Order: sequence, then structure tokens, then C-alpha cells
Amino acid sequence: MATKFVTSPPLLSSLPVDNPEDLHTLLSMARDKSVEGRTALVKALGDLFYDSHSELSSEERNLMGDILQRLIGDVENVVRKALSEKLSGIPDAPPQVISALANDTLDIAYPILIESAVLQDIELVEIIRHRTHEHQLAIAMRESVSETVSDALVETDNNDVIRTLVENRGALISGLTLEKIVDRSESQPDLHDPLLRRNELSPTLAKRMYWWVSAALRKSIVERFDIDSVELDKSIERAVKDLMGEPISKAENADNVDGMIKSLIGAGKVTPSLMIQTLRQGEIALFEEMLSGLSNLNNKLVRRFVFEPGGEALAILCRSLQIMKPDFASIFLLSRSARPGDKVVDPSELTRVLDLYDRIKLDTARKVVEHWRLDPDYLFALKQLNAQQRQATG
Repeated sequence: MATKFVTSPPLLSSLPVDNPEDLHTLLSMARDKSVEGRTALVKALGDLFYDSHSELSSEERNLMGDILQRLIGDVENVVRKALSEKLSGIPDAPPQVISALANDTLDIAYPILIESAVLQDIELVEIIRHRTHEHQLAIAMRESVSETVSDALVETDNNDVIRTLVENRGALISGLTLEKIVDRSESQPDLHDPLLRRNELSPTLAKRMYWWVSAALRKSIVERFDIDSVELDKSIERAVKDLMGEPISKAENADNVDGMIKSLIGAGKVTPSLMIQTLRQGEIALFEEMLSGLSNLNNKLVRRFVFEPGGEALAILCRSLQIMKPDFASIFLLSRSARPGDKVVDPSELTRVLDLYDRIKLDTARKVVEHWRLDPDYLFALKQLNAQQRQATG
């Protein structure tokens, strides 16, 4: 049936080809029943549509779409992939061809799933329900995703797909679906950060999440360390209220998280294990308070060390506190994941900072940290003076 349709001269003669020689070439390709002949014809028609789609009439576009649809199943993957790449950015591409390509294997479907505006929500939902996990991920990364499609993606119950959707700022997520994702995040910590960045997240849902994160950390601390659980609960409650912008009484404000950290340090409970666990729970601010309290350094300075590129200052600080190398490596990697933007750690960056950790002596590290405790303005003046001296001797 497909061969009959394609080789019909009247159909091909109706195509928008100005040059008679080009039309003759198309007709010759159509009469060639081999795979090579069909492949050549698909390439030629794909190029013709790509080059002249804006000038085609609706009837001509439909005709070319019909021909391509009947042919693409008989040609090699590499040809279908090239056709997918050509048609993915064309807003008036033949819907029947776009649909066929979108349901193909992922390497062929990917450009269409990511970019094509021709696909309708109903088609995307069908692909989500009946195609592979990789197809679902591609749809979750589209520049814009409707609430209907978001609902279908969440129904996959696949955490990678759901996290990709939540990270996509161009995705619309209904309130009911967002609540489902928040409920899911209780057991999926990797959803916490992208969820808290969503503009649609209501204060009620945000507070629920903060409690889950804090409660998980609280459980770990109480199970592993002998501390006053009531005082810990009070401190966590105040921290959540502060995060949510809720009013805190003067008494609560005086007895804040800093007081809890000091109590833990005084009891010798702030260990590298506790700091690593705190980072794993996503409590970056609490980790910074611990590191600040242990080192007696300004919290803002410690925060800069945690987030600055390279990690040299963090290595020196941890070395001065006699934190073992494996624990420092965990702290370094977890702190890198807390940075905004690219969270991937370059292996060379880890190698470089661990090499510094090995080379620096404990006494030297402690002297550097003692130097950091001085007034920041004084440190800036020293830095400027040293720079001037280097220029003078250079």
C-alpha cells in the first residue's frame, strides 16, 4: 500500500517543485522500491519541507506529511533522526509525522519531545503513559509543560521524572499536584530544594516541608547523641518560625539556635559525624553555626568559606579542627552540593583540595585560623599592604 501511494506520479507532481529536473528526480526516487530509494526520497522531501515550509499551502503541507508518514517506517534510524531534528523546530510541521517520530525510539524522538510545539497535550500524555522512562524525562524538560501534562508525569511515580519536572521553571503545576509532590518529598530529600524554589509553593506547604527536614535531623541527633530533646525541639521550632518569617518572642529570640549549638559544643557533641549528617539533611545554616562555634569565627566568614570556589579555606579550617581526611572529604562534597547553580564537583577540584589538606600542617592551619579571627578591616589592610609589597619587588 505504501509503495503504491508513493509511486503515484500525480501525487508527487502536485508537490511544490519549480524545477522540472528536481521533480523528475523525485519521481525516479519514488519508483525505486528499494530501502535506499525510500531513504533518498525521505531525505529529499525532508529537505524540501525544511527549506520551503513557510511558503507551502495547507494542502501542500498535508500532502508532504502523508507521503513522509507512509515512508518513515521503512528507512534507517539515522534518516529518521535527521528528519526529527529538522522538523522539531517547525511550528507547522505535519502533525502525523511529528506524532510518529515522537513515538519512535528515544534517540529519534528526543528532539521532537523536547522542542516541537506541534505535539498536543493528549499526545504527550499518551507518550508518558505508554513509552519509556527516558521519553518521560524528555517531556519533563520541555520549555513549557501544561498542568495536564505535569499531572501525567507525577502519576508515573518515578522520582527522577518528578524531580526533573519540579526543577523545570517552565512547567505549570496545579496546587493539588504540588501537594502530592510535597507529600512525596517527606521520603525523598532530593525534592526539598527544587520544591522550595517553586513560586507556586504556598506558605502552608513550605512549613510542612521545613518540619519534615528538621524532624528528620532531630531524630538522627536524638538517636545518636545524649542531649536534651526538649531543648532541641524548642530550637528547631524557632528555626522553622524564623525561616517562615513568623514572629518570634523576645524570649525565644534570646534563646536561639546559637544557644543550642553552644550547648552541644560545650558537651562535646558537635562531632564531624554530626556535621556530616546535618549537611546530608540539607541544614546548611545549622552546619555553618556548628563550624562557626567550633572555630570561634564569624558566621558570615564561615559561610563564605563554605560556598567559595576551590574550597581551600574550608580545608584549612577543617584541618585546624583536626577533622580527619575522610570526614573532610565528605564535608567538602556535601558543601559543594549546597552551592547555587552547577552542583557537580570537578574531580580535579576534589583532588586539589585533598592534596592541600595533606600538605598543610596542623600548627600552620591553626595560625591561619587565628589570623582570620582578627578584625576583617585589619585583614583587608594587610592584604592591600602585601599586594603593594609584591608589586614593588616584582
